[in-house]
Amino acid sequence: MLEIKDINTFYGKAQALFDLSLTVNKLEIYALVGSNGAGKTTLLHTISGLITPASGSIEFLGERIDGLEPHIIVEMGISHVPEGGRVFNDMTVRENLEMGAYPLHAWKIKHETLAQVYEIFPVLKERDKQLARTLSGGEHQMLAMGRGLMSRPKLCIFDEPSYGLAPKFVEEVFSVIKSLREQGITILLVEQNVRHTLETADRACVLENGYVGLDGTCDVLLESDHVRKAYLGL
Repeated sequence: MLEIKDINTFYGKAQALFDLSLTVNKLEIYALVGSNGAGKTTLLHTISGLITPASGSIEFLGERIDGLEPHIIVEMGISHVPEGGRVFNDMTVRENLEMGAYPLHAWKIKHETLAQVYEIFPVLKERDKQLARTLSGGEHQMLAMGRGLMSRPKLCIFDEPSYGLAPKFVEEVFSVIKSLREQGITILLVEQNVRHTLETADRACVLENGYVGLDGTCDVLLESDHVRKAYLGL
């Protein structure tokens, strides 16, 4: 579904990604793990068009997307839920969700999608008319995820969806991610909870200083001495 080849990305003169390549298959959960500053969020921003790579290519469903505007990438079927959610605090829950139905094909069926989002996150239906600023941290993250689903994506990118959440909400977030795959959505996941991530995902890669250090199935990575020592504290 997503093929990244030899991507090099810069912030000014500082290089952040180095000849990075990876492939995300249809209907899998693919995880990116690594320490802070490893390049995970930079890679997500490069995929979603917020950053243009200096070289290399990104293909989504066989079409080049590197260099395209972010709204075009959304229309093609990629939804990006950024770290912290970044919802519109002075809009209601419903207004936030409707903002996610930007692509024309999604806007035409927004009421159907809204009903599906409310089924996935019942608490959002209860908070339908509340301003986003009045939500708890967990509800705030659910709203961000729900808004991402409103564009009817084929690939959903989640950046640290459980950051700062209470344990009960962390479990709910991971449960939702698994259920989305069952509904036909491919997932690209960046998450600080490495063990939970590797137990949830199918495949993963470890980013280290802008390079792919390790990649493979999550079962294999969980048994890696390097992963166990560096990221699991074992």
